Amino acid sequence: MKYLLTSISMMLSLSVYGQDVSAVTDSIETRSIDNVEVSARRVGMRRVMGAENGMLMGREELFKAACCNLGESFTTNPSVDVNYSDAATGAKQIKLLGLSGKYVQLLTENLPNFAGSASPFALDYVPGPWMKSIQVSKGASSVRNGYESITGQIDIEYLKPEDEQGVTVNLFANTRSRMEVNADANLHLNEAVSTEILAHYQDESGHHDANDDGFLDQPNVGQWNIQNRWFARTGRYIFHGGVGAVREQRDGGQYGHGANPSSPLYQIGIETDRYEGYMKHAYILDHEHGTNIALMTNVAMQLMEATYGLKQYRVNEKNVYAQLLFETNLSERHKLSAGLSFKHDYLGQALQGAGLDVQDESESVPGIYAQYTYTLGHSLTAMLGARVDHSSDFGSFFTPRVHVKWSPNSVVSLRASAGKGYRTVHALAENHNLLASGRQMVIDPLRQESAWNSGVSSSFYIPLGNKTLKLNAEYYYTDFDRQAVIDFDTDPSRIHIANLDGQSYSHTVQIDATYPVVEGLELTAAWRWNDVRSTYGEKLMEKPLTSRHKGLAVASYKTPLGLWQMDVTLQLNGGGRLYTPYVLADGTESWQEDFPHYEQLSAQVTRWFRHWSIYVGGENLTGFSQRRTIIDADDPWSASFDPTIVWGPVHGPMGYVGVRINIGRL
Repeated sequence: MKYLLTSISMMLSLSVYGQDVSAVTDSIETRSIDNVEVSARRVGMRRVMGAENGMLMGREELFKAACCNLGESFTTNPSVDVNYSDAATGAKQIKLLGLSGKYVQLLTENLPNFAGSASPFALDYVPGPWMKSIQVSKGASSVRNGYESITGQIDIEYLKPEDEQGVTVNLFANTRSRMEVNADANLHLNEAVSTEILAHYQDESGHHDANDDGFLDQPNVGQWNIQNRWFARTGRYIFHGGVGAVREQRDGGQYGHGANPSSPLYQIGIETDRYEGYMKHAYILDHEHGTNIALMTNVAMQLMEATYGLKQYRVNEKNVYAQLLFETNLSERHKLSAGLSFKHDYLGQALQGAGLDVQDESESVPGIYAQYTYTLGHSLTAMLGARVDHSSDFGSFFTPRVHVKWSPNSVVSLRASAGKGYRTVHALAENHNLLASGRQMVIDPLRQESAWNSGVSSSFYIPLGNKTLKLNAEYYYTDFDRQAVIDFDTDPSRIHIANLDGQSYSHTVQIDATYPVVEGLELTAAWRWNDVRSTYGEKLMEKPLTSRHKGLAVASYKTPLGLWQMDVTLQLNGGGRLYTPYVLADGTESWQEDFPHYEQLSAQVTRWFRHWSIYVGGENLTGFSQRRTIIDADDPWSASFDPTIVWGPVHGPMGYVGVRINIGRL
């Protein structure tokens, strides 16, 4: 029994990790007994302590679903939606505050990552078993990480080289012919130096066509992904660094069944090689005042060749980011952060067969920022930040942001935020999956995007019985003054990416509650309303393919000794608008103007053993799927062929099984 409880406590100790100390200190309960200190970490998903409105998802939360990659990690999160961008390439996108994931700044350990051509498939480049935590921050986030977050930030923390030594393996398979092998290994070379290997292999080679339209419901994907990470500490100096590589092949399109024998098969092939590396150097100048200086750098190169029928797109992208950071506590109440940053993006592009002239793109952006935080005990935190950047393409611009948190007592916490965000558009690289459509793509000269985001939120911790009801309510408003609008509505024969000419905004209201009903059983319920509109062809319209409502109910139960865990999630997705339909020759419309609401149910059962665990589950158990995912699938070479009108699940029910094995020290 002693060894069993020890292994369970070690597992729980991995459940929470944040991007800074203030984000995790409230998750630890400590008691001292005769000089023996015992620490227990709360499980699951929780709100961070600082002025920003953020949620931290630890490994305990990630283990509630299959979580094969980043895109599949938000099943139980009430704020983040993940949807397919089209029915041909398998590209997925995050939606936060009702808007596309391109307005969410994606970070890996506080470093911007996965920009440009990586964005359509970035969610597949982060294997789930590699992640230690995910922090989701809503609204205009801290200026420390740049000017790009408009609706929020998602920061991914990987497993650390300095974590406990050992090897773990995760094996996974599902009923859609997907198999995965994941492994991580930590080795402490001495007290000061440790290293880590993260490895991932994925094979998804089934030919599934549930709706019999002649096209694969999902592409066949093969991926290798590996990282080597290092940690070193000597005195006051701390080093983190590592390198990684991804090799992926995606093959989709027609495969013969149902295809017209008189025309060639419409096939899709996307071959990607990605390399990246990062370094973090930190030197602690004064422990007592928390004074330190740090240099953080990140470089990435992505080579991609994509074929969409007769169209061929090639890109050679290079990204460089560097930040010099200084932080100090001026006093108990006053903290200052300041720094310099540099960002460079280069995209060498070539496109054939699409009738679109593309050129290489290059931008360099040096910047400077300062951020001041005032803290008055546990009752008040105010964070004021500003930065000035200079783009080689768009000139200088100013980014102000403010966050305030007020907690008058232990029951209520109120937050408010406001700020500006900017984004440079790489229209073709970020949307190359739209080349799968038969529509002609037209891209205007585009300006830098900019928007204001403001929001308020309230958290209540209400004693109810002998437990606590956690209740949260929030409202966010995003208003664009410049935006690159993807217009499918004005002309049914074109995809027109143009500068905003009119209004574009988003209103989002969300309410969620969590309550531990009985020992081991926790229930979460959430509801969200979106009103997202933009101007298309001088007409203000609802943003297409965006649900007006979202409901979520999650039940999680763990037996007293933690040997069994059962998790059930029900998602209720409201209807929304489709692209403006066009009239066919017989006078009927090509599709309906709106899509209906639908439900999705997922469930998982996990059995924990001393050194391993097994989990069995299913997704979309309600069986709902969008029947017609591709327009004119029987004529893929026509201008009306379109696989981009995807609003719901493209697959029916799916079952899976996985095994996590803790091998221990080498």
